[in-house]
Amino acid sequence: MKICAGKTTKNQIMRKCVALAMMAFAWGVTAKAAYAVDISESTKVGGTAYFDFTNIDQTTNGNGVTPSGTGIDVKRFYLTLDHVFDSMWTANLTTDFNYVAADSQTQVLVKKAYVQAKVSDAFIARAGAADMPWIPFVEGLYGYRFVENTVADRTKFGTSADWGMHAGGGTSDGMVTYAVSAVNGNGYKNPSRSKSVDFEGRIAYMPMKGVTLAAGLYNGKLGKVTQGVTSQHTAQRYDAVIAYVDPVVRFGVEYFRTTNWTQVLLAPTDSSTGSSTWLSYNITDKTSLFARYDNVSPSKDLNPNYKDKYYNLGLAYHVRANVDVALVYKHEDVTGGALSTASSGTIGSATAPMQGKYDEIGVWAQVKF
Repeated sequence: MKICAGKTTKNQIMRKCVALAMMAFAWGVTAKAAYAVDISESTKVGGTAYFDFTNIDQTTNGNGVTPSGTGIDVKRFYLTLDHVFDSMWTANLTTDFNYVAADSQTQVLVKKAYVQAKVSDAFIARAGAADMPWIPFVEGLYGYRFVENTVADRTKFGTSADWGMHAGGGTSDGMVTYAVSAVNGNGYKNPSRSKSVDFEGRIAYMPMKGVTLAAGLYNGKLGKVTQGVTSQHTAQRYDAVIAYVDPVVRFGVEYFRTTNWTQVLLAPTDSSTGSSTWLSYNITDKTSLFARYDNVSPSKDLNPNYKDKYYNLGLAYHVRANVDVALVYKHEDVTGGALSTASSGTIGSATAPMQGKYDEIGVWAQVKF
């Protein structure tokens, strides 16, 4: 029986599926609630901080531009509060503080704020602002988030968290895992509503120890369609990753393709592709070498000459439990558009001939507690 099919439009089908999913969620949580083990409530406070002290040399068409210079950045400081009500119900609040020297301002945001119901290992539901299915998953495979965002996040073709309903889980042996989200589409920095709900999903398969194969899909309006605003297109992103992780080696290849990610409100259609390859090797228990290369075409149809190539090389040292430092060199070379690593932090869409270069060298660090 095709429960989500019939003589209906695509949007109506999506709404029917969402309604059925929410009904299933409510039934599952209600049915399981009676079996939650009453344990002592507890609250845990923790945090994660990313720091760097670096020198930047950035040019556009051969001329030096901001944020060139030497300085200290607190790229992220997550303060986390986890509360356990019982074996089923928990809650999380994670604030996001950052200071980037080029921006000359600090920001404090809510990164995550959700209530979680763990019905079983196969079904865990969250309501509120929580991790999205794709980017945090790939960050876990990559292992060097404190040095750089993963490729879709770095070039702003995705977000790591958003406001909505989230579910995930997997088989008892961990061989198959999944995650799905129905969200506002603006990202965690903007909880405002739009006319429609965006969807992101991921499924992962681990055929053998250390090997991960995963695919993902995003579909929606990115929170851009509000009262009085009409969309021209639906944004989509298709994701894939293959990775191998063991105590000595990390290796992975990530690929994404988008359609109309920057054209939701604009008539012309556009697409983009991006890939990222990374490798790290633990020389000793405390020292590792790592490298990464990204190749992105941000506007394949409207501005096919727009290319973004990025790489980094580094040596990391595990100082002690929860403290890591790395000596890193980064380089980004862009033609036909704006730098993604620039102070604006967004992919540009310039049509005039442009060429930008970005070089950064220094020390990056992460501290967890």
